[in-house]
Amino acid sequence: MSVQERKQRERVGRERLIVATARELAEQQGWDAVTTRRLAERIEYSQPVLYSHFRGKREIIGAVALEGAAEMAVAVRAATSAADGPRERVTALARAYLDFAASNPGAYDAMFQLDGGLAFARENTPEPLKDAFAALLESLGEVAGDGIDPGLFTELFWACLHGLATLTRAGRLPPEYAEQRVKLLVDRLAVV
Repeated sequence: MSVQERKQRERVGRERLIVATARELAEQQGWDAVTTRRLAERIEYSQPVLYSHFRGKREIIGAVALEGAAEMAVAVRAATSAADGPRERVTALARAYLDFAASNPGAYDAMFQLDGGLAFARENTPEPLKDAFAALLESLGEVAGDGIDPGLFTELFWACLHGLATLTRAGRLPPEYAEQRVKLLVDRLAVV
């Protein structure tokens, strides 16, 4: 292995460490706790090393968002692949989405609540974000209904899931009715 390859491998390792540490802090204490100073202390590198990888917190949030989007796509696909029939797939998708949001609040916030400098629904949208949307579209497209654009339907269903996830986490919706909300959402919107 050349010196250049070793340095590149070390650089990639440091970037992964920065992102993992930022996400860990965000998951445990929220994004306000994530500062370059705290990250530098936790990973035992100087702040200039952090800035050699990321221009600031915004880019770190973006990196966590991309990681979270990839994980959410995997979770949604795993849940929907185990379900039989379109309605069951949509129900599994909704549960997987809401479970991901509840279990990964730091990543979820990075994906949908904070400015990570990422473009959504544009040509320059990063692949992990496109793939997360595609994971939703794969199951939701088949229940959009005649004459309804599957992409538009997926956006609407996603918006509903996002609202449920956000309002539940904020304590605005009682958690004991979560399953009834999923059933109602699927029953009202999913045309089979």
